[in-house]
Amino acid sequence: MNKAQTLKRRLGNPKPFLSVARYTGDMPSQNSINPNLKWKDINWKKVEKSVFQLQKLIYKASMSGELRKMHRYQKLLLKSYYARLLAFRRVTQDNQGKKTSGVDGIKNLTPIQRFNLVNLLASRHLKASLTRRVYIPKPGKDEKRPLGIPTMYDRALQALVKLGMEPEWEARFEPNSYGLFRWSTHDAIEAIFESIKRKPKYVLDADISKCFDRINHDALLGKIGQSPYRRLIKQWLKSGVFDNNQFHPPLWLPSREGMGVGTPQGGVISPLLANIALHGMEECLHNFAKTLPGNKRDNIKALSLVRYADDFVILHKDIKVVLQAKVVIQEWLNQVGLELKLELTRIVHTLEEYEGNQPGFDFLGFTVRQWKHKTTNQGSKTLIQPSSKSIKTHYRKLGDICNSHKTAPTEALIAKLNPVIRGWANYFSTVVSKEVFTQMDHLLWKRLGRWANRRHPNKSAVWVKKKYFPSVKDSRDWILNDGEYILNQHSDVPIARHIKVKGNKSPYDNDWTYWSSRIGKYPGVRKEVTTLLKRQKNKCASCGLTFRPNDLIEVDHIIPRSEGGDNTYKNKQLLHRHCHDTKTAF
Repeated sequence: MNKAQTLKRRLGNPKPFLSVARYTGDMPSQNSINPNLKWKDINWKKVEKSVFQLQKLIYKASMSGELRKMHRYQKLLLKSYYARLLAFRRVTQDNQGKKTSGVDGIKNLTPIQRFNLVNLLASRHLKASLTRRVYIPKPGKDEKRPLGIPTMYDRALQALVKLGMEPEWEARFEPNSYGLFRWSTHDAIEAIFESIKRKPKYVLDADISKCFDRINHDALLGKIGQSPYRRLIKQWLKSGVFDNNQFHPPLWLPSREGMGVGTPQGGVISPLLANIALHGMEECLHNFAKTLPGNKRDNIKALSLVRYADDFVILHKDIKVVLQAKVVIQEWLNQVGLELKLELTRIVHTLEEYEGNQPGFDFLGFTVRQWKHKTTNQGSKTLIQPSSKSIKTHYRKLGDICNSHKTAPTEALIAKLNPVIRGWANYFSTVVSKEVFTQMDHLLWKRLGRWANRRHPNKSAVWVKKKYFPSVKDSRDWILNDGEYILNQHSDVPIARHIKVKGNKSPYDNDWTYWSSRIGKYPGVRKEVTTLLKRQKNKCASCGLTFRPNDLIEVDHIIPRSEGGDNTYKNKQLLHRHCHDTKTAF
């Protein structure tokens, strides 16, 4: 028995639980299926291990350039019953937007409906449907960002296709290419720090204009090549959207008749398609660096590109090289139907003023700048801090919460403020943020003082202080609390430098020691989660699988607090979101 036959036996299609034409039709009664086969009874550990084994083979074949073998494995995954189950679990249980409906109006699925749709994905004639257009406001701007919300069927189909495409492209993506669901913004910031820590450089701070709306379909499909998923991806690109009860076909470039452009944001596979479309920018710059005078290897090392989604920076010590690189990148973007957003593209220097632009630049919410420092060997010191825009936006959000809770109990206000404070502080805990954290605590304290005094205009300051700011356990004063619930402080979050993911590492390379050791060190991971990860040896307490970098982890109380359980570590465990969902439901 060869390897493909062995995998078919392991991943093969067991007899379907249900036989229905459409999941939106009449649901069969509970008696029409085997009562022993339920969603909660699926052996998810076996499902995940089997699918991941096939993904590793796809990754290995892509790394070695064996395209025929890789396509054979991808076809096998597309037909796999286990892969379909896993895709559905991700869109109905794990996904944050699982309760948002598409054009069919369906957003919540019962376990029986999930089985129906799993079997519907077994059809040989898979087709994409329309997406529903919704608009969400852009942070700090008046304009809105259009999102395309697929139907539940399309989400599951996209998740199934992503299971096969992700390992293929993880073997191809460039080292400094980051994006949504591919590493973190902190890896991109650390890559910038590594590029400039030894020498100040000129920076092309650029933004791509309407990246998702202008991607050339032909260029994107050309990069995908003869993939088994090409037909489905083409359908998603050409399907159009349903906006305000009207159908809108995909955009067409007026200068090139017949060439479709744009890929909808909001789909499961959208971030992956955007990264594929922009794949090759770093290689293009490397080819340009080889044409420069001098040693080719040194030139490639000196010219750096760091990209996160559609934002990128180019760094080099010579302004002439940066200007030439700008032209080269613009020509490359034209090939995929994109262009630079001129109003947001500028050239700066990390240490000196350049053409009226102050030193440093903002990227992903951080301000990157160097300062003259005589005690260092290179004469400068690199400091990365939260940007002024991020600070103002965060304080405005805290102020809005205080204004909307003028008459709310102290406990309710703390419950709203704590997640915002903790999330923002964790995000910036990898850079030089201690002074900013202290400043934010002081500004919030003054805001909360006004909030408390407004509630009791006829009471003395001593009375207000005793009621809202009593001494807490660690003998600190002037911290909002009600004896049980205490407001989090920005300055309590420790500063710990982030370690960048190695450029040649991938979750599919089977190096579990490397990846499991990183999970508890990612910015945003609370101390509580880190402690439980060490205790559980990086494994889920329910299914026993090792946590992966992109897994959604939730803290669960072993004995619910409503049943007398306490809030200590002994009564807590870490579960996958779907494992927690199953425990709560059943």
